[in-house]
Parts: sequence; structure tokens; C-alpha cells
Amino acid sequence: MSATIPAIPPAPADPAFATAQSGLQTSGQPDFAGPVASVQEETKGFSISSLVLGLVSIVAGWTFLAPIVGLVAGIMALSREPSSRTIAIWGIVLNSVMLGGSLLVGIAAFAFGLALLPFAFL
Repeated sequence: MSATIPAIPPAPADPAFATAQSGLQTSGQPDFAGPVASVQEETKGFSISSLVLGLVSIVAGWTFLAPIVGLVAGIMALSREPSSRTIAIWGIVLNSVMLGGSLLVGIAAFAFGLALLPFAFL
């Protein structure tokens, strides 16, 4: 008892589908536009770089360059990238804390060096 499956007849040709497949519009001109995106995706480059530089400045806190660049990138991200506001704020906070800490350590080292200066010539 073997059952045979009947063959499915091919679907009738759809003219709109055929012109879409051949790359032609109804006017006969080629369609070079391609698919249109419905939602424009925003970039999050400044906010992510601010957060990464804030995290890097925790490890490399002795540098002044990483927190300054991260702070500037975070401030720029607040106005340019409203969808990634939270990431930008975290980057600004991390970079500000590390820049302030680096400045305090630098000022303390300078004051300690000045305090020991009279003893340097003995």
C-alpha cells in the first residue's frame, strides 16, 4: 500500500512579483533604491567611548588624558545621543571622579614635595 502524493501545480505568474524579481519598476527603469529602513538607528559611539574611558581611567588612574577625553565625549554624547543618556551619564560620573582623584593626588604630591624641599639641601 503505497500512497502517491499528487503533484502541486505551479502558481500562476504574478506580474508585480516578476517585475520586482527582475529589478524593474512598472515604468521600465531599474530600481536602485534598495530596501528602505523604517527606523533610523542612532549611533552610541560617544557615550560608549565615554564609559569605556571611564572604566579604563579606573585602572590607569595616573593619566590625565583618559578622564579628560572621556569627560568631553560624555558631554558631547548628552546632546547628540539622547537614547543613550544613561551610558553617557555613567561615563561622565566615572571620568569626573577619576579626574578629581588624580588632581587631588597630584596636588598632595606637589604639597608633600614642597614640604620636604628645605630638607633636600642638608
